[in-house]
Amino acid sequence: MPSSVIRNFHYRKDKEALEITFTSGKRYRYLQVPEHVYRGMQLSFSKGEYFNRHIRQRFAFERLLAPSAA
Repeated sequence: MPSSVIRNFHYRKDKEALEITFTSGKRYRYLQVPEHVYRGMQLSFSKGEYFNRHIRQRFAFERLLAPSAA
């Protein structure tokens, strides 16, 4: 998944939560994201563009701590 903005993303179907790690290293969990929105992101050519159009400012979110570099 090459993207200049999004490093990776993962969907937790049981919680309808989409976790996104940006290339900056910042991590967020977007809440109450329907599975079809996640599938749309998977299939999109530009993950960053899809995020901006369909997720950003549409879903509540929480910032996650970056994993420790142990």
